[in-house]
Amino acid sequence: MVASRTYPTAVGPLDAAVTLPGSKSVTNRALPLAAVAGGTSTLRGVLASDDGRAMVDALRCLGFDVDVRWPDLRATVVGSDGRVPAEEAAISCGEAATVARFLLALCAAGHGDYRFDGGPSLRRRPMGPLLRALEQLGCEVDAAGAGTLPVRLRARGLRGGAVAVDSATSTQYLSALLMALPLCERPAEIATTVTVSEPYVDLTLSVLADFGIEVSGSTAEERFVVPAPQAYRAVDLTVEADASTASYFFAAAAVTGGRVTVRNLSRGRCRQGDVRFLDVLEEMGCRVTSDDRETTVEGPDQLRGVDADFRHISDTFLTLACLAPFADRPTTIGGIAHTRLKESDRISATLRNLAALGIRAEETPDGLRVHPGQPGPGTVDAFLDHRQVMAFALVGLRAPGVEVAGADCVAKTCPDFFALWEGLLTPAR
Repeated sequence: MVASRTYPTAVGPLDAAVTLPGSKSVTNRALPLAAVAGGTSTLRGVLASDDGRAMVDALRCLGFDVDVRWPDLRATVVGSDGRVPAEEAAISCGEAATVARFLLALCAAGHGDYRFDGGPSLRRRPMGPLLRALEQLGCEVDAAGAGTLPVRLRARGLRGGAVAVDSATSTQYLSALLMALPLCERPAEIATTVTVSEPYVDLTLSVLADFGIEVSGSTAEERFVVPAPQAYRAVDLTVEADASTASYFFAAAAVTGGRVTVRNLSRGRCRQGDVRFLDVLEEMGCRVTSDDRETTVEGPDQLRGVDADFRHISDTFLTLACLAPFADRPTTIGGIAHTRLKESDRISATLRNLAALGIRAEETPDGLRVHPGQPGPGTVDAFLDHRQVMAFALVGLRAPGVEVAGADCVAKTCPDFFALWEGLLTPAR
């Protein structure tokens, strides 16, 4: 682990353009669906990160034929026509919750004995709602602790029928079922209540449609019907830029009063919910322009403080928290109680890191409030959370001497983050 790293400081408004890595959310949905499709899929722009590599390694462990040329960001996946090839496997998920949750459900649709485990942070993250749903569908589950990894599945195929899943803290449970249930023996109906991260369900449905899968229902109806069995079809798919990662680069324009363009992300075409962070930047006084290929943010002379509900775009709340010290009034962020169960307790960790830099902030029942102030030099802790590292780089742009301990955990979703970030200060247009 890197002991510490000093963030670069901007000497004035930025004027830069950047091409960002592909979406983790799209990559880690498309890879397993391509694996169970009929025919050979080509995925371009796949994310070369710890989470992306963990998904590829796990699929190979399960016997799927996945060829990835990481320098070209291109994956060729020979589909299995709905089968899980291996009848026995021990799967290491790293720190990737998408790998654990999506492949748990996918393996439950197979026939065999599967063991799942992960790193220390992932072992703390809950799996119980998904495991209980899989038991309802006919899978035998043996889980450590209160529904956390390690987990052993004894799968005999998913029988379909009615199933309920608690999606109050994560829509990944629902997404996992939506991805696996087309492989059931008969149609399935899911009852669920979605209170957070709803756009990720929409993304799952969109990627399922790419692979030819039909699902009816909606989060508003609290009900989904999945016809089964259905056959996944092979695709040729280009993965768009990661909208969550893009939030830091857009916010860099906001915090410096400059201009930043993300070349490979279109506001109008982006399927990821975190593109809605651009709405928040506009509320803070930024100007946003976009076409079919790129999006540009221009920052104002003075940011406005906002009161915002981030329940559906919670991966970007840290981005706003690190802009907030430079606004004209306090900023309140709500709807994020569930982020206490992420890679870190993100509310507590963010408050501690703001305090380490001399910024006053306090916890609210479902979020936090951040007051304006001038951050001083100091060291923030990554808490093994990639989003802590990337968000506090924004503070470093305006405050010299800000360091981060444990910076290498950015490899989870953006291994080249620091090179891309430093490129903002010395852009080549």
